[in-house]
Amino acid sequence: MKIVKFTWLKVILIVGMFLGSMLGASACSRKTATVMPKTSPKVLIPKTLGEKQANSANQQRLQKFIKQKLLTKNGLYTSTVNQGSQASLASGHDMLSESVGMWLQYLNADKQPREFRTFYSQAKKVFNQGPQFSYRYNPTTHKQYPVNATLDDLRIIKALVVYDAINHTNRYQKEAATRFKALASHCIVGGQLVDYYDVNQDQAAKKGSLAYFDLQTLRYFENATDKGKDRYQKQLRVVQNGYLGDVFPLYHASYNWQTKQYSADNLNTSEALEVLLHLAEVGKLKSASKNWLVFQVNKRALKNGYRITGEVANNGQSVANYALAAMIFATIGDRVHYQTAMQLVWKEQIRDKQSPIFGALSNQQAQIAYSFNNLTALNASYRE
Repeated sequence: MKIVKFTWLKVILIVGMFLGSMLGASACSRKTATVMPKTSPKVLIPKTLGEKQANSANQQRLQKFIKQKLLTKNGLYTSTVNQGSQASLASGHDMLSESVGMWLQYLNADKQPREFRTFYSQAKKVFNQGPQFSYRYNPTTHKQYPVNATLDDLRIIKALVVYDAINHTNRYQKEAATRFKALASHCIVGGQLVDYYDVNQDQAAKKGSLAYFDLQTLRYFENATDKGKDRYQKQLRVVQNGYLGDVFPLYHASYNWQTKQYSADNLNTSEALEVLLHLAEVGKLKSASKNWLVFQVNKRALKNGYRITGEVANNGQSVANYALAAMIFATIGDRVHYQTAMQLVWKEQIRDKQSPIFGALSNQQAQIAYSFNNLTALNASYRE
């Protein structure tokens, strides 16, 4: 047997290495510990006009339609007609994390805490993907797509915080903070928010759609530390510097962190209005943007797409855009224009009891209804 001789120097070195590794592990543990927000979760409760008394008949019809035709225990169908799954675009009975977050928002607004807990618990089983939620799930093949959508993750995380705020609990505070930290590790590295992270390729997107900058939620979590505050200010500047000007007071579609350039792509109006809503939620909505939106709503001229020069690129109209406009008006306390926008929303409701989409917000001739339009309208109806 070979005898190993220890000198005092070796002993000191070994003990030093052991203590160093333990201290390093401890430091690493402290470094990666989840930092809890210092701000009250109440700041994330959506602003309302404070007039809501009871669910209107329009709202009740819409709720019933969604529950009967779109809602399942695993999520919500993208549309009422199962068109078969497409590789590049969610359709038919595919399910989206977008709808999960929007339904959780509704359950909060309608004060259904038990239904919230049940739905979220099941949604986690279906959409959970390590540091994030898969943006899309096929219930037929049980396929999870390997990427998330950062805005959708932030919406779900925000709903968890709001649940605790309105129910006076601490049930989800730690989970929300932990999920935000995990999301940030891939999609908001150094404050650079990007659209998605691919878990299969271990690769994140290079650009951040400005609609994905949920400024209120980012501020809530990032303001817990000095570094976080700096990151939030960077994010706010990226959005604000994307302003197209007072003549056409919307914002560029996205920002590329590598090239440091804004996109010249046409604007999808729903995404453009998400930007305005996020700015309104942190008190940064420009008066020119509000005035432009008021004009479009009053003239019922809110189109589905624009060039960055302000010319119309898609002449269609969507009920979701008027619902988003209503949310913006409610956030800034503009009761008159909120009501105008919601009147336009309810004009699109199917009231023919023989229709397979009775109660939905859709085109009567199309006989198809989409989750995004209907969920956006439902949530907007709770802002009164």
